[in-house]
Amino acid sequence: MAAISMNPALGYQMGNDHQNHGMVVQQIEGLIRVYKDGHVERPPIVPTVACTVPLESGVICKDVVIDTSTNNVWARVYVPQSQGQQHPLLVYFHGGGFCVGSASWSCYHEFLAKLASISCCVIISVNYRLAPENRLPAAYEDGFKALMWVKQQALNKLNDQRWWCSQCNFSRVFIAGDSAGANIAHHIATRAGSQSNSLSPLYIKGTILIQPFFGGEERTNSERYMVQPPNSALSLTASDVYWRLSLPIGANRDNQWCNPLAKGATRLEDLKLPPTMVCISEMDILKDRNMEFFNAMNRAGKKVEHVLYTGVGHAFQVLHNSKLSQPRTNEMMYHIKGFINR
Repeated sequence: MAAISMNPALGYQMGNDHQNHGMVVQQIEGLIRVYKDGHVERPPIVPTVACTVPLESGVICKDVVIDTSTNNVWARVYVPQSQGQQHPLLVYFHGGGFCVGSASWSCYHEFLAKLASISCCVIISVNYRLAPENRLPAAYEDGFKALMWVKQQALNKLNDQRWWCSQCNFSRVFIAGDSAGANIAHHIATRAGSQSNSLSPLYIKGTILIQPFFGGEERTNSERYMVQPPNSALSLTASDVYWRLSLPIGANRDNQWCNPLAKGATRLEDLKLPPTMVCISEMDILKDRNMEFFNAMNRAGKKVEHVLYTGVGHAFQVLHNSKLSQPRTNEMMYHIKGFINR
């Protein structure tokens, strides 16, 4: 996989009409710029690609529309080619601070095509609405809509989605994501747990949270002191901007959508959650917060495990921005395979 640079030194290619939108009120250099009149610009820092994969990958890939009324919610589906065998289903949400990213980004396309092949699971990579145009809980609503769409396809045996439905074992469904996508996965799993009777024939067997994007008003040590290289995917400054753009106007970082351990948030003990794997990066500013979440889940009596990936930072598995990224990505894929196929 090619490296993706998140270095803001690459500069920002502004639209020709940017001066008509007033002053810039929020920005993450090279990723997103929000103007006073609400206009949003997102430069193409990561290329988008079509749903094609090499024949030798052993994976079939197609795009499908989930919300036909607006076409805002769609998915890219990856199906490993095998005869006479049904596979677990992984519903995946991409990262990007709720504000950037796409299921068609090349880095996610390559990562998930390879993961589908290695783990022998069908993957549905959901493309959801972004903030600030669609602040939370829009991404959660889209995520749950996608899950209910999967349920309808499972019930409708004769529809045009049979090409992937027939390959799925719907009693082995996993919800996963990285960064903001992991945050979405956790909240979708929480809602699914409270409505499990309405999900049949789907059965949620587990959740995989890769570097989950959580926050809080009180800083952790890794947020304060973790030194980030210039090509880091997530700095503390960028994290704060993402939260300002994605949380409801007036909310702070102790909103439970940002901080599931905040005072006033629903207690983990009261949530019905499936077995969970938390993937944590040693050089990530979110390391301590991710460990706090794992420890809190453990204290709450949840079935939870964690894996620490040494020497790498946030989103290493898709950005490949260090020499250790590729070996750690391979480790992660086999950890996910092991979790899914237990």
